[in-house]
Amino acid sequence: MAHQSTAHTASLTRPGQANSTGDARALYLKLFSGEMFKGFQHNAIARDLVTKRTLKNGKSLQFIYTGHTTAEYHVPGQSILGNSDGAPPVAEKTITVDDLLISSAFVYELDETLAHYELRGEISKKIGYALAQKYDRLIFRALTRGARAASPITKSNFVEPGGTQIRVGTNNQGSDAYVSASLINAFYDAAAALDEKGVSTDGRVGVLNPRQYYELIQAVGSNGLVNRDVQGSALQSGNGIIEIAGIKIYKSMNIPFMSKYGTKFGSASATNPGVTSPGNIGSFVEAAIEDAAADVTGINNEYGEETEFANSCGLIFQKEGAGVVEAIGPQVQVTSGDVSVIYQGDVILGRLAMGADYLNPAACVELVAGAAAGSSGNAAF
Repeated sequence: MAHQSTAHTASLTRPGQANSTGDARALYLKLFSGEMFKGFQHNAIARDLVTKRTLKNGKSLQFIYTGHTTAEYHVPGQSILGNSDGAPPVAEKTITVDDLLISSAFVYELDETLAHYELRGEISKKIGYALAQKYDRLIFRALTRGARAASPITKSNFVEPGGTQIRVGTNNQGSDAYVSASLINAFYDAAAALDEKGVSTDGRVGVLNPRQYYELIQAVGSNGLVNRDVQGSALQSGNGIIEIAGIKIYKSMNIPFMSKYGTKFGSASATNPGVTSPGNIGSFVEAAIEDAAADVTGINNEYGEETEFANSCGLIFQKEGAGVVEAIGPQVQVTSGDVSVIYQGDVILGRLAMGADYLNPAACVELVAGAAAGSSGNAAF
């Protein structure tokens, strides 16, 4: 009797499948998507600190301003048909979406070994960081411009408050930007100015660069910003300062700082705080601010020129200070199918389409050092 041989097919464990069925890479892509958004959200602080709107079926979004009105005494027998001065006045501000912002990487399939998850996860974080960095930088530049702008409401006798510039210290040296006492005074001056201009206390924040932030923490024993009971942990954690004058403080390397982003090294001058470089800073630290819309393809809003931020050293604002419109929120796309077969790998793409500009100048405060407010290099845009 002949014996039949039975062929046995190995059962493969496909860790990329959901419940062992369907696309063998389904879970890989979900992992990557989550990592990209994590990288974006952990680094983009400005997005949630200003007014954000989603744009659909259009290239720009209109914001309407209404100014103050007055109270009048009624004359008996006279018809009431609105104030005689025609108040309140109305104006508009339009924010346009810039071109599509992308960050991408090609992952060669042969390189995806057992370290596959870590490889894609690391790439996704860097893509998220790149998009978040650009997002924050544009918003902070818009807020700086707002601090130097007049209100869109310019009706005679009904002009609304505009932006505010406050000098940190009194010397003609950029190093004042790192004087703790001067920074604290500037925050209290900013809070008073915002109060005087009728800006809500809800959502007030300040953004400094890391060295400024740590200067404040180092002085907690004398400046009264941190309760003595938590003084030790504040010094050790680097997160001890919660707020000054009701203004919550954040630190970021993406604010305009002496025509750079976040920091500037070199000899002290009116436009340089005189900080020695820690060395080996690479290509992305101390990056110069890019030129304005007229010089950069893809930018459709005005964000200011590098030289216009020569004395900028911090921002204080309320959430109405700037607006962001998003036509495409942060999202990820990954090639598959025939494209992956042809190239034996995947293109991993993070993208977004947004635009930013200042809204209510009264809600924007720019800190300057080394020059008086409104002087050359920091005059109105």
